[in-house]
Amino acid sequence: MSGLALIWAANVKGLKPAAKIVLIQLADFHNKETGQCNPSAQRLADECEMGRATLFRHMTTLEECGLVTRHARGDGDGGRGSNQYELHLDNTLGPSARPKGGASDPNGETSQDETGGNVPKMRGKSLKGETGVVSNRDSNLTIEPVKEPPSRRREAGEAEKILEAYPPDRLRGKAACFAQIEEAAKERIRPKELLQAVQAYASDSAGFTRSKVCFSDNWFQSRRWQAYVEKQAEDRETAAALQADHHARLACWISDRSSMCRHITAPQVTALLVSKLVTQAQIQAAGLRA
Repeated sequence: MSGLALIWAANVKGLKPAAKIVLIQLADFHNKETGQCNPSAQRLADECEMGRATLFRHMTTLEECGLVTRHARGDGDGGRGSNQYELHLDNTLGPSARPKGGASDPNGETSQDETGGNVPKMRGKSLKGETGVVSNRDSNLTIEPVKEPPSRRREAGEAEKILEAYPPDRLRGKAACFAQIEEAAKERIRPKELLQAVQAYASDSAGFTRSKVCFSDNWFQSRRWQAYVEKQAEDRETAAALQADHHARLACWISDRSSMCRHITAPQVTALLVSKLVTQAQIQAAGLRA
């Protein structure tokens, strides 16, 4: 972990919350001694609690504004290793903090992400000692366990619970509703998310005249639940970004043995240790304990 990199990431302005999470997690992997930062894509996605496709989208944003450069690496056997990430600690502006019509870097080179696609490389320099082939792959790859699909009984029970939350006098076409709920499940929409979407719509429409409340089969078929699910995801990303930003600042206080450490609570110390932002030795040196 590099305290300098964490401070830099926490102070970058103009990023969306999810992109800020990715940047802070990258900074946490940065080695202040060697300058290397090479977590695998899966490890980084797991730490950020997002899918790989979402991770690559935010990583592209970080590259486009010149905060990060990805360098593709080999594994020494003709295959691909984990990317190496170069953090540009002299840049502190994200997209929304830049002046309109800002110029882009004239070096328009491209590098490959771990999906094999091209991504823009905003800076033309390469890492010191980078040979393009690295013999050791990232051994910290986190393999997500295969989850067995729930039983039919459980699926039926969850669908019933979702429908029970809908305004009862506007229920219609139960079979059609169940079919749409099943389709949403195939898109990996969790039952809990769909239930919360229905509950939110029921709350929003509580003051409507009944003719203004959508029949349930039409509501599901027109995917009106999607806006609520997306709002839930945005709220989670915002909360996670705020927490990550706060934890990064606390970790910097501990690393610097700041007088502000006296404001850090025991549960916060435990959370920092679990997230590996600080070590037990740093906690003790700062005069704290979990």
